[in-house]
Amino acid sequence: MKIKRHNLAIRFTHWVTATSIFILFFSGFGQMPVYKRYFVDQLPGLAWSSDFLATLHLHYLAAMALIFVSVYYVTYLIVSKRWDIIPRRGDFKESLQIFASMVGLAEEPENDKYLAEQRLAFEVTAFSVMALIVTGIFKVYKNLPGVEFSSGAVFWLAQIHNLFTVILLFSIIVHLAAFFIKANRPLVISMFTGYIDKGYVERRHAVWWAKLNQEQDRSEAEVLSAE
Repeated sequence: MKIKRHNLAIRFTHWVTATSIFILFFSGFGQMPVYKRYFVDQLPGLAWSSDFLATLHLHYLAAMALIFVSVYYVTYLIVSKRWDIIPRRGDFKESLQIFASMVGLAEEPENDKYLAEQRLAFEVTAFSVMALIVTGIFKVYKNLPGVEFSSGAVFWLAQIHNLFTVILLFSIIVHLAAFFIKANRPLVISMFTGYIDKGYVERRHAVWWAKLNQEQDRSEAEVLSAE
């Protein structure tokens, strides 16, 4: 039996975000420039990658997609009131307990729909994306005709933008590396199909499983009372 873990809105948000961030990384590094120096533009289909204007326009398009999906997701959270991905007090301690359980030093805690480490990772990613969007908007604004920023402001905009680029890249690497852990692998499939095995939920997400049962009992009670 399968349990629905991610609805279409969540999967849409995830994959649009992932795709836009990948394109932003690729186009952003292409403006340094490094692709001509390391012959990336010699690869089939990538001759355009060393063209500054081509990577700049691609960067802008991907940035617009990221801004759109960010607004979409925030709106979704507010309307649906599904706050289960938002970090909670004690998440850091619980994350350490989860890591300790992987090497046999502790027992894994009973988890909700998302692991504590996933909620913390979301916080880092969300804050990094927000910082990149804000600094990116200012970087675009300073290039408009008649707009002048001081050299110091330009410098710090670039430094902050680059810093959060590195932080976001590192967080994505850690996020992907987590799926090398066998216990996490079933979560990958759910990002494509939306569903996860019932046995896995019962075994590793006891808190979420209890909530699902409570919701089902409540629904059945409402149906009976309506009859």
